[in-house]
Amino acid sequence: MRLVVDLNRCQGYAQCAFLAPDVFVMHGEESLLYNPHADEARREQVKRAATACPVQAIRVEDPEDDAPVPAGGGLSGVR
Repeated sequence: MRLVVDLNRCQGYAQCAFLAPDVFVMHGEESLLYNPHADEARREQVKRAATACPVQAIRVEDPEDDAPVPAGGGLSGVR
């Protein structure tokens, strides 16, 4: 599973950090850090977090299918 967050779209609502705190972390009030290669065991948490994003900034990709998983969506991405 691979995560892509559009940090230009992200508004820092932190729903993802609330629903999947092992994958998404707010750094300050508006900067998001995340693990782009989240553990497969976190898939359901990550899908819920992507779906809960008010601006749909999170995309969850399944590398086996080479296609995005419908979800609404190391640490990466400081805005």
